Amino acid sequence: PEQLLQQPPKYEVDFADVKGQHHVKRALEVAAAGGHNVVMIGPPGSGKTMLARRVPTILPPMTVDEAIEITKLYSVAGLLPPNTGLLTTRPFRSPHHTSSNAALVGGGSVPRPGEVSLAHNGVLFLDELPEFRREVLEVLRQPLEDGIVTIARVQASIAYPARFMLIAAMNPCPCGYFGDPQHGCTCSPTQIRKYQQRVSGPLLDRIDIHIEVPRLTPDDLLRTQPGEPSEAIRERVVRARQIQQKRFEGTNVRCNAQMTTRMLRQFCPLSDDVKTMLRQVSQQMGISARAFDRIVKLARTIADLAGEEHIGLTHVAEAIQYRSLDRRIWL
Repeated sequence: PEQLLQQPPKYEVDFADVKGQHHVKRALEVAAAGGHNVVMIGPPGSGKTMLARRVPTILPPMTVDEAIEITKLYSVAGLLPPNTGLLTTRPFRSPHHTSSNAALVGGGSVPRPGEVSLAHNGVLFLDELPEFRREVLEVLRQPLEDGIVTIARVQASIAYPARFMLIAAMNPCPCGYFGDPQHGCTCSPTQIRKYQQRVSGPLLDRIDIHIEVPRLTPDDLLRTQPGEPSEAIRERVVRARQIQQKRFEGTNVRCNAQMTTRMLRQFCPLSDDVKTMLRQVSQQMGISARAFDRIVKLARTIADLAGEEHIGLTHVAEAIQYRSLDRRIWL
């Protein structure tokens, strides 16, 4: 297994293919470095799906234990490709918005792993997030918190691992053009509110980064120079993950997004200036305690990417920007 994983993983897509959207690439780099969940909001054709499909290319190479875990799950589900002894690339699962509860979390008379388990140690991409049924989205709350999903049947109860990185994409309204300066929105305020409320507050709280993906400008579309390749981004992500491995050595935590409240106090000491900024932002945005903790985790990841030992004002300011949709778009 070690020999199979020594070679860098091969992907058919690369971040160099993506034109513009530098702030979104930065947000996805932060997400990959700390294992954070992301929701991208933007009009049709802005590149949300293209960006999401390239997230596995900047994640750290899998360890032997991770590769064995994934291979076992795919074998149980009957999805292991022929003549494949070990899966060496991180999974990317993209279930359709018509998927049922059983398809997402697993089920059947003999319980089989669902999409959340098949995305273990990889990426679960939910395109058109509000189009998923409300009850289907709500079942994501347990695996997002615990990293495990339990399927109970009369004969037995089976627990499958489900520690994945959630990438979601959605339009801001039914027509898709709310807030787009170049295309008028045809939806009424009531339609926009109902559409956005299909994603519950508790689920949104569990998504660390909310990022707007605007329409590309003509200059971006006409630019022929390739963007930064995935390999360069992955190197920075790997360095940040190595810092986290040393930080959490001896625990079951692998990255900043998995920190408990006690770990936050231990590994994320805040200066008086940072506390003042967080206090003001908390009052202005009316964020929940869970969202507050996620801002601190994001700031810790941003500091790790910068190679900084302590969380500074610039790190917190960037982390707050990734929660701005709490007050800017959601009605």
